[in-house]
Amino acid sequence: MEAFRKQQITFSVQLLLVTVILFGIHSYLLHYLATDILFFFPLWHIYIFHLVVTAIFYTVINYRFSSGKKDIFNLFMILTFLKMILAILFLLPLLLSEFENKQPDVFNFFIPYFMYLFFARNYLKRLVDS
Repeated sequence: MEAFRKQQITFSVQLLLVTVILFGIHSYLLHYLATDILFFFPLWHIYIFHLVVTAIFYTVINYRFSSGKKDIFNLFMILTFLKMILAILFLLPLLLSEFENKQPDVFNFFIPYFMYLFFARNYLKRLVDS
């Protein structure tokens, strides 16, 4: 369990750091490049969603890996599929609304979505290789 705790703390710190950096860059770009666009979701809602989902999924995979189950590919794929379902549920109020311009909100959501997916995948690769 010591390996689990060590990996979890390291991942959590790096995830928070990545979140702050991505949020800062994203906020800066929207502030200067998209001043006339009205968004359905506040940007911080999107980043909280990605932070929480990524942290929970990594914790599940890390726990399974630390308890001796070294084959985590299937679990990663199932959790990635679940993350896609959660993403659709998160975006459902926007998709069902009468909001006129939905495309900027969808881009605002999916650009960080893929960055977090890439971050988690790389971190899990390091976990497996260690």
